[in-house]
Amino acid sequence: MESPAEQWARYRRALGGERLPAGLIDLAALRANIDRLVGAARAGGKTLRIATKSVRSPRVLELIASRGGAVVRGLMTYTAAETAFLASLGHADLLLAYPCVSARDAALLAAVNAGGQRAAVVADALDHLSPLEAAARAHATRIPVVVDLDPSYRPLRGAAHIGVRRSPLHGAAEVVALARAIASSPHLEFAGVMAYEAHLAGVPDRPASRVRGVAMRLMKHLARPELALLRRDTLDRLHESGLAPRLVNGGGSGSIESSCADPSLTEVTAGSGFLASHLFDGYRELDVVPAAYFALEVVRRPGDGLVTCLGGGYVASGAAGLDRLPKVVLPAGLSLLPQEGAGEVQTPLRVAKGVELALGDPVFFRHAKAGELAEHLEEYLLVDGDTIVERAKTYRGLGRCFLG
Repeated sequence: MESPAEQWARYRRALGGERLPAGLIDLAALRANIDRLVGAARAGGKTLRIATKSVRSPRVLELIASRGGAVVRGLMTYTAAETAFLASLGHADLLLAYPCVSARDAALLAAVNAGGQRAAVVADALDHLSPLEAAARAHATRIPVVVDLDPSYRPLRGAAHIGVRRSPLHGAAEVVALARAIASSPHLEFAGVMAYEAHLAGVPDRPASRVRGVAMRLMKHLARPELALLRRDTLDRLHESGLAPRLVNGGGSGSIESSCADPSLTEVTAGSGFLASHLFDGYRELDVVPAAYFALEVVRRPGDGLVTCLGGGYVASGAAGLDRLPKVVLPAGLSLLPQEGAGEVQTPLRVAKGVELALGDPVFFRHAKAGELAEHLEEYLLVDGDTIVERAKTYRGLGRCFLG
């Protein structure tokens, strides 16, 4: 097994002469992660949809889909503009996982469907349907709509809410009512149900706090049967109403095993697990290896046992906390300074005894969230062994920004 020193030396050779900061994807690790996630979907009889938000590079999406083969169903997108962009690249099965409320965005989806590709979109309210209907009518097409069910864990008779705040639909009756409204429109198609279990897929089993870890594992143990019951009840009610869903989507990288074992689902979604950002290190179900890194250049020695790197303030979104900072990993023996963290222009590091770093050397970090790293980079350097074999443009490198 490769040691951290050997890995650092290998990446250092690969990036020799490259301008830093730079992003790197280790192709051997990426292939292993694809095989792991696709294998889980195949074993569970599911197809797998790639979450583009966690990748944000058309070439890397292509590599994942190509290796995944027939198990990979399509893409889960995050904005209408991104959906239209990916359709222009030839992707034909797209699911926009966030509602569309503007006429402009609805028109983008309608145009994709009018062109013969399939771009579905989630909805969780009647108000979401009006712009979609108008756009579909104007383009003489139909837009597939997926009802977004919130499967958050709500113990104490719903008094507590454990999960993200997404859809207001918490029960089968609400899903059926919205599905009926969709199916009654000549311009829309009821396409299925999405029920993303963020409280399972997005919560680590082994956080830094042991007490918190015990609490999270207990919560997941109690929440899984409730989730399975909710999905099954929703599907039963839909079938009884003559509204058979074409797809039932759920899961995420962090819940890949339990999601693939749920007979209610037809497909699972994965994204972060392909690149394995560091927030996903503490998941029992996710046996993947780090594949994406960014490298900063050592430019200063401000004192004994210290170096300073240029750039690096790639802090992840979400509730502010130390877990949102990038993690310095190569070479071993480096750590962020608590009073400075990761800065936009400079990132100082404490260096353990015995670790030798020269000015100009690269230091490798992992981002907390997989997709957000691509917002800072124009390309990923795809490394096989100690050689850059390809340069994969990110959305930013292609001049695209879908959340700005």
